[in-house]
Amino acid sequence: MALLVLIVLGATLGWLASILARTEAPGSILRQVALGMVVSVVAGEIANDGTMIGSLSFLSLGVALAASGAALVLYHAIFTRKRVKV
Repeated sequence: MALLVLIVLGATLGWLASILARTEAPGSILRQVALGMVVSVVAGEIANDGTMIGSLSFLSLGVALAASGAALVLYHAIFTRKRVKV
């Protein structure tokens, strides 16, 4: 159940990041959702002492939320530079 919660959390954060960044390309939206999911699962598993069979602690949920948010911000800062025409 903890794994499912982390997957949904990461997918939701990736989707919200695509809305906030006004991304319209389907490939880019899917990359953001996938990035959010992967980072959320990895960070949540590390914070939950490497096990996903038990319950999910609030600490691992917070770490997964923060790590996904940071990864998505870095993704937008590095890979999606919008150029301004002068």
